[in-house]
Amino acid sequence: MTSRQRLDLQSVVRLSELADYIVPFTIRVVGELGVADELVAGPRPVAEIAEATGAHAPSLCRALRALAARGIFTEVTPETFALTPLAEPLRSDHPLSLRAAYPLLACDVAAWARFDHSIRTGGAAFDEAHGQDYWTYLAEHPEESGRFDASQQAATRLELRSILPAYDWASLGALIDVGGGNGAFLAGILARFKSLRGKVYDLPHVAAGAAKLFADAGVSERAEAVGGSFLESVPAGADTYLLKRVLYHWEDDDAVRLLGNVRAAMGPGSRLLVLEPVVGPTMDEFPTGRLYDLLLLAMAGGGARGQEQLEALFQRAGLRWERLISTPMLPIIEVSPV
Repeated sequence: MTSRQRLDLQSVVRLSELADYIVPFTIRVVGELGVADELVAGPRPVAEIAEATGAHAPSLCRALRALAARGIFTEVTPETFALTPLAEPLRSDHPLSLRAAYPLLACDVAAWARFDHSIRTGGAAFDEAHGQDYWTYLAEHPEESGRFDASQQAATRLELRSILPAYDWASLGALIDVGGGNGAFLAGILARFKSLRGKVYDLPHVAAGAAKLFADAGVSERAEAVGGSFLESVPAGADTYLLKRVLYHWEDDDAVRLLGNVRAAMGPGSRLLVLEPVVGPTMDEFPTGRLYDLLLLAMAGGGARGQEQLEALFQRAGLRWERLISTPMLPIIEVSPV
């Protein structure tokens, strides 16, 4: 085999790995079953794992063997499996657990099956598949909404690890996390900085899940959940407002409407922190922001923006970009009222 033929073969193998959806789907299934939790104490026969998780043993064995071929789990003896470093984050008790990060939501799968619609038209594949937008669908399907919230909470654990050391959070005073879901990010901040108080503000069916998270984090006395629509209004009186992974869900006009409501709630000395991917100009780069960009295109029709685009949105809403602080995950954009 010539060097060119070897290179061509390597390219084909690599492309096949990247295009494969079998492994991602299988990871999601074993995560939902809690397979990794059954292996914390050490290797176990697949029959025992299947009994504990309610799975079909022969099928589970085939799934674990396929994942083991990618280094996720290992078959230590025939039909007996153990954890590997790649499988460890699928444990519920892992400090950066990703078990809930990748739910296998039928509504998402149906949307991705129509992703060609997004590429052809620029419209949301989710809307095409379901006849309604993502947030309306979740509001009408509480079980899937809860699983979505759990996936966001898993991502938040990673974000807190990278974001908290990068900014002077102790100086924020009273803060409101606008569109902050079930309060996981706010709870993480308040648990770290005992002098802070805060509110999470999101749709009522979402914010209702915050009380338990606040209690679990030991911050109930300093945290409050408020239900409402940020496209209508935002609570006033905070020193700091947060928008984490919110703006990129919305087209420009709705994003400006949201920012305008935040601006109306801000006092002269208030600040806004926007935490979301910022797409850079280099075409060969493939940062997290570019992946989120496609996710948003498929699910909501929005997308990640570059600095100039964000500055234009802020200007339309009476706000000013002050600076960007890089972190290993999401950048922190500091914004002030004009």
